[in-house]
Amino acid sequence: MNNATQISRRGFAKILGATAAYAALRPSIATAAPALRLVSSAPHVAAVVRLSSNENPYGPSPLALKAMTDAFSLAWRYPDEHEQSLVDALAKLHGVAAEQVLLGNGSGEILKVAAAAFTASGKKLVVANPTFEAILAHARTAQADVVKIDLTSDYAHDLPKMLAATNDAGLVYICNPNNPTASITPRDQIRAFLAKAPAQTIVLIDEAYHHYVESNDYESVIPLVQQYPNLIVARTFSKVYGMAGLRCGYCVARPELIQRMRSQQTWDSVNIMALVAASASLADKEQVEQGRRRNSEVKKFVYAELDRLGYKWIPSHANFLMIDLRREVKPVIAALRERNVQVGRVFPALPNFMRVTIGTKPQMETFVSTFRAVMS
Repeated sequence: MNNATQISRRGFAKILGATAAYAALRPSIATAAPALRLVSSAPHVAAVVRLSSNENPYGPSPLALKAMTDAFSLAWRYPDEHEQSLVDALAKLHGVAAEQVLLGNGSGEILKVAAAAFTASGKKLVVANPTFEAILAHARTAQADVVKIDLTSDYAHDLPKMLAATNDAGLVYICNPNNPTASITPRDQIRAFLAKAPAQTIVLIDEAYHHYVESNDYESVIPLVQQYPNLIVARTFSKVYGMAGLRCGYCVARPELIQRMRSQQTWDSVNIMALVAASASLADKEQVEQGRRRNSEVKKFVYAELDRLGYKWIPSHANFLMIDLRREVKPVIAALRERNVQVGRVFPALPNFMRVTIGTKPQMETFVSTFRAVMS
């Protein structure tokens, strides 16, 4: 490699250090920071506003950035020690034993190993329609049938119908809040379902967007793991903790389920940078509250603008929003993309709805003005 193109570890650390110092001035600077954008180096090419993947535009905690900088010198080591440190911290956070926590390369790996461990030919997967799609592909790889149950009229999981479909089911997947609808299934309905679900059927509840919920009708079911031996609860550092690119997630379950899942997992699948960043994030008491507050404030702005334009939306309990366009959504997605605004993909079960990530205020102002132009 040419000396002119080399970036030393120390130089890169300085870059991250400067970023951390900047972010540490939050909220006075971070709140007013420009939106994160994909910027082309070519002249006269407009920046792209990315609202397509439910990412947190404010990024990781300053403590996470510093932890990664400090961990550069550990890159030559396997991550076992730091893995155990994060497991212990999560166990303490949730009031469970360390043997009840399994880390993953994002919560996506948790879904993958759950499908591998608990579905197969003759052991089907039961899911909502629509919901987060990754686990469907993993179950089909395991030769399992997939049973889709439409959401209710208010976009909750239809748990009575899902319960009726559990015959020969190895796994039931409940995404709460749900992706792509950003809707919740009320806690009383979840509790009633868990009480009736067959003991031999594993129930995986995905709480990736848990931290954004502000409704009294919702609760995390992690405390119920002690009551239900067939319950797994997945979480991620990708959303409110702003670590989507680092890939770190986990689940909480009984030790016997953890062992069955671990047997399907690659060793040391979570890298050391993600581990130290996740541990540091847990120590930042402001990260979650600021993330929830900023998301809520900007979401209210988008609600008001959509109301002004006459478009209905599904009430959102996450960091994204589903808008009823009253027409096929695919051409609108394409038209927005042509104007450098990226939104979510088409969801066949809701062909007239468009999913939009809630970004920063400047990002959403750009979205609203572009949306207005496209729809006029």
